[in-house]
Amino acid sequence: MEGLQKKRGTGAIRAFFSYYKPHRGLFAVDLVCSFTIAVCNLFYPAVARTIMNDLVPNKEIALILVWAGVLLAVYLLKAVLTYIVGYWGHVLGVRIQADMRRQFFSHVERLPFSYFDETKTGTIMSRIINDLFETSELAHHGPEDTFTSLISIVGAVVMLLFVDPWLALIVALFVPLMVLFAVKMRGRMHGAFSRSREKIAEVNAEIESSVSGIRVSKAYTAEEREEEKFDRANGEFKQARSAAYRYMGIFQGGMGLFNDLLYLIALVAGGLFFYFDRIDPGDYTAFILYVTMLLTPIRTLVNLFEQIQDGLAGFARFREVLALPEESEPEHPLPVSQLRGDVEFDSVCFSYKNKESGETAVLDHLSFTVREGTTVALVGPSGGGKTTVCHLIPRFYELDEGAIRIGGVDIRDVTRRTLRRSVGIVAQDVFLYGGTIRDNIAYGNPDASEDAIIEAAKRADIHEFAMSLPKGYDTEVGERGVKLSGGQKQRISIARAFLKDPPLLILDEATSALDNVTEQQIQESLAELSRGRTTIVVAHRLSTVRDADEILVIEEGKIAERGTHEQLLARGGIYAGLYRG
Repeated sequence: MEGLQKKRGTGAIRAFFSYYKPHRGLFAVDLVCSFTIAVCNLFYPAVARTIMNDLVPNKEIALILVWAGVLLAVYLLKAVLTYIVGYWGHVLGVRIQADMRRQFFSHVERLPFSYFDETKTGTIMSRIINDLFETSELAHHGPEDTFTSLISIVGAVVMLLFVDPWLALIVALFVPLMVLFAVKMRGRMHGAFSRSREKIAEVNAEIESSVSGIRVSKAYTAEEREEEKFDRANGEFKQARSAAYRYMGIFQGGMGLFNDLLYLIALVAGGLFFYFDRIDPGDYTAFILYVTMLLTPIRTLVNLFEQIQDGLAGFARFREVLALPEESEPEHPLPVSQLRGDVEFDSVCFSYKNKESGETAVLDHLSFTVREGTTVALVGPSGGGKTTVCHLIPRFYELDEGAIRIGGVDIRDVTRRTLRRSVGIVAQDVFLYGGTIRDNIAYGNPDASEDAIIEAAKRADIHEFAMSLPKGYDTEVGERGVKLSGGQKQRISIARAFLKDPPLLILDEATSALDNVTEQQIQESLAELSRGRTTIVVAHRLSTVRDADEILVIEEGKIAERGTHEQLLARGGIYAGLYRG
């Protein structure tokens, strides 16, 4: 187990440093400048030793001024290098962060729907913003500060050897105790900071949920309940973060004690060596300065430790998401640009998978065919599997058994892009992106001409409304289309489908959230949209599917009844009961 964890740790470090490859030139500049700064820091104790031992006793004022000039030049060089490290080092971190964020977002966009069923939006936002910010800070400060500190430590120890080997040995024997303590505390801190990361993601998820549903919470006067939910998540984060800081406090307190003890050892040991004439006053001064220089990078590493824990915890969570499998594609997809023809469900079985509740069976060997150019309606009790059918056609989820074919082609034999380009969906819950009316209509076809957008809007009966606004098609719709009515949002969704012009159309309860008058108006646009296309309609209001070529009554994942509106009414079964009741 320990060997496996070590292997994983090595793999994580290798993966982390792989992000430096596109920026290796800037990274090299950063390290060279940091190395030079560390070397510059070694000058002052050496010059102080020379001045105190040789120049002051001999009153060589000219050489003292020369060495002062040398130090001034070193400090000016150090100032320039510090600017380069401070500016370009952070730019390096920002660029790495941008690369990681781009990779993360691209990967999330290709994850299956099941991931989003299980993961809150706030959790995803926390990972892409908070985690990657801490990781980018580590990307800049981690290697740079670690490299500079190690150079300073090694340089200080080497210079101590020149002052007196025995004094250097005394100091060198003490340093491993500090390292041992730091390593022992690292594991506890890492686990604690990882838990705090998980809790802040839950806090973000609560915020996202509460803000998105603010109208509902206000309408139901549930503000106090939302505050209680937030306080619970916030309290858990507070406890987790407090535990992390407790370990960090022990770590910093212990390292501070080791620092002070090293100062004490240096003062006493150096004083005894000076008392017994083993070293000169300049050597004693240089020894104290080099010990101080030794402690400064150690202190830097101590302060860096929290950042390392935060950054590595964030990077580990980042890699967890990247390790999730993307939506699968066929190894040798059929070379077709679009699918059209009959839609055939052949003994399809499907269950939703949930981490907590396990599998929930929805479809049980479901078989039916929608002839090209016809309209088939799916009706029945809630939870029967109607919407699931709509989700399976564009492969939002994978089948457990059976097959779905369009024009005789198994949908698993073409790319998802080809498949989804062939399908248009108008759903009950219309999602509009923040932007203009034009942007939302052209969302599925951003290269569409102005004339094509206007034609689609006219066919969806939204053109006159758009033109009545001061900015016309350039009017902002607000977040999720909040500035528009339900009917206006639905018309934009229909215009979007007109512009896409798919051979297969899915209407998933497209009018169930609208009032009767608006529904009747929208139905006319939907009828226009459906003309000449293979259409699958899901509806609770059975009056909207009377003209369908065939109606399928879906109950518990199976077809309970099928036929035209008149045939099903005459049969007096489930459909007739739903229609008359």
